[in-house]
Amino acid sequence: MTTTSDSSRASAQVVADELATEQLHVDRVYTELAKASERAKLVAAEGMARGRTERTGEARDEEMTGLFERDALVFHAARRQHALDTQYEGLVFGRLDLEHPAAPSSEQPPTPVTEREVRYIGRLGIRDEHYEPLVMDWRAPAAAPFYRATPVEPMGVLRRRVLRCRGPQVIGIEDDLMVADPPEDLVVVGDGALMAALTRSRGAQMRDIVATIQRHQDEAIRAPARGVTEITGGPGTGKTVVALHRAAYLLYSDRRRYESGGILVVGPSGAYTAYIERVLPSLGEDSVSLRALGDLVDAITTERHDGPATAAIKGSLRIREVLARAARDLVPGAPQELRVFVGGYAVRLDSAVLDRVRGPGLRQPPRQLARPAGTALLAAAAYRAGRPTEREDFLARFTDHNDVEAFLAAWWPQVDPREVLLWLADADRMQRYAAGVLTPQEAELVRASLQVALETGTWSISDVPLVDDLAARVGAVQEVAPEERGFYEIEELETLAQAAMPEVYRSVDVAPQSERISADPRERLLAGTIGRVPEYAHVLVDEAQDLSPMQWQLLGRRGRYASWTVVGDAAQSSWPDPVEAAAARAQAWGGQAYRRFHMTTNYRNAREIFDYAAEMIRRFVPDADIPDAVRESGAVPVEGSLGDDVVGSVAEAIVGLAAQVEGTIAVITPDRYAGQLGELPGRLAGADPGVVERVRVIDPLSTKGLEYDATVVVDPDEIAATCAGGVRTLYVVLTRAAHRMVVLR
Repeated sequence: MTTTSDSSRASAQVVADELATEQLHVDRVYTELAKASERAKLVAAEGMARGRTERTGEARDEEMTGLFERDALVFHAARRQHALDTQYEGLVFGRLDLEHPAAPSSEQPPTPVTEREVRYIGRLGIRDEHYEPLVMDWRAPAAAPFYRATPVEPMGVLRRRVLRCRGPQVIGIEDDLMVADPPEDLVVVGDGALMAALTRSRGAQMRDIVATIQRHQDEAIRAPARGVTEITGGPGTGKTVVALHRAAYLLYSDRRRYESGGILVVGPSGAYTAYIERVLPSLGEDSVSLRALGDLVDAITTERHDGPATAAIKGSLRIREVLARAARDLVPGAPQELRVFVGGYAVRLDSAVLDRVRGPGLRQPPRQLARPAGTALLAAAAYRAGRPTEREDFLARFTDHNDVEAFLAAWWPQVDPREVLLWLADADRMQRYAAGVLTPQEAELVRASLQVALETGTWSISDVPLVDDLAARVGAVQEVAPEERGFYEIEELETLAQAAMPEVYRSVDVAPQSERISADPRERLLAGTIGRVPEYAHVLVDEAQDLSPMQWQLLGRRGRYASWTVVGDAAQSSWPDPVEAAAARAQAWGGQAYRRFHMTTNYRNAREIFDYAAEMIRRFVPDADIPDAVRESGAVPVEGSLGDDVVGSVAEAIVGLAAQVEGTIAVITPDRYAGQLGELPGRLAGADPGVVERVRVIDPLSTKGLEYDATVVVDPDEIAATCAGGVRTLYVVLTRAAHRMVVLR
């Protein structure tokens, strides 16, 4: 923070001169940026030229080397060009004025002599034609003092300056002085970069904080890559944006590991991923996989929430035994016996024998891959039942018999793990699977929720880890290369299989269902293909306090060999059993080295807003982690009444807020009022035309990780009573506004 008094601040003319000085340097940087872009294009052209060189005969190895060089040159040139193209906005954002002891010399007087150094900090490293740095990448070790210097430990820094640019134009500067007795020629401008940044309005997407990272945040960003780094803190402490900057830093510091292995960033909702999606690209990184909890399994994308009680059952590890029983069960309508003539011998295997065959065959999942072992066990059982004389001849005939193949297609077909989960919508199956694991009431909640999925054609977010668990047990659908058969033989097999089990025969069609659009809800649930589980080099989890044990297991499968960055705050948790979740989380981490960084300063909320929220949460969670808000607005939250005209009351609040803030306004409402509030645009038709575009109507759980200039909180008591997490979710809602908040009771 700036420590200078009003009297020492620069005059308007001096500020103009400082802006002109910085503009000269920024102009030079952009000139070099254009030259670097041209050089990248020349490298790409050279690479392509190498690929066109003709070589013959004994020069084949040399030709292959030339092609490899071409590909490498073109690849690196393209990546460099992309980096240059995406860093145009706000490329240079910082300057350090440092003072070092001068190098000793024989002519140096006995009194200490110092020399000045100026370092410019930016999103990308740029050098001039003599390879001298014009801008240092913010992640480079030499840029660390920009974030870590303080008046107590200045690290040689006299002044830290933040440049605010619009494209290549410098439009503002803010200084932080690091020494009590600065040189007389050192100009200090503004009230401090951090406070200036905090007072600006929010947009539709999160901005990076690369120009205003604080020392404690930088320590978390540059923490060792290996192991688990946990970032905790109350609302508004910058946990999310610090974690995203850490991802960018990891890519910079060990690009080979993290770019090739991949970084997975997991957030609570689609609204969250849309909000943060520009942060990493703005820092020069776009090779990160960004997923919401409803998008973590291929072929499933959902934003639908189950009720709190149902989500708690699906999220607990108890559900795994229910899923295991389902994964071992026969498909609906499977044949109960096998009757076939093989080599003149009659074979009859009843359901008891078939069950004895299936048991050993399914001991080692996945189910799809166990079918060959099951087929061998079935052949052995058939040999014992038929009592033929020639064992090898009988077994060969049996496994190649058309009737046997048709039976196997119906008795042990390949199944989609999503199909297995839908078996739980059947009351009889659910009763069998849940016996001794869930209470009848719990089993009915799960069954009813899957019936809703079948009726609506949409999964819930809590279903995603169940599908993933079943995918591990059942395995991916295996596409088997067809054997060469005659036309009539193929037709006969298909007829037999369809006659034996038409529903299952349809279910094993592995052609991509996403190629056709269906109005059938069941087909929408099963559209697409679930492939192999991807594994990542680093997993970043935001709002980690909300993850269920089943969700931690899902992430653990994707991060078996990964390092982790985990962000959360227990006071904002919507998961009811933190003990079980903590055990599942530790299992996902795999016993790696652990370090924790705690953020204690609330940068988002005006103090008046945060005090309102803190007073509420302390009544219910006395040990809540309450950070210190650093900014005051003078505007306390306004309480009002919804009255009979809910839409009119909300519209009135929006119009009032729109006159006070420039950015986004969120209407946070429980489900009870969501339908009515669809009429808001019509009610706001008479307001300023830009108001409607600034308004977002959103449910409480989807606000996690988001922030707005102002919020209208609709019926906080209903939010606490009906949302998962109760008052903890209400605490989240009450801490989303940066500048103004209206609460309608």
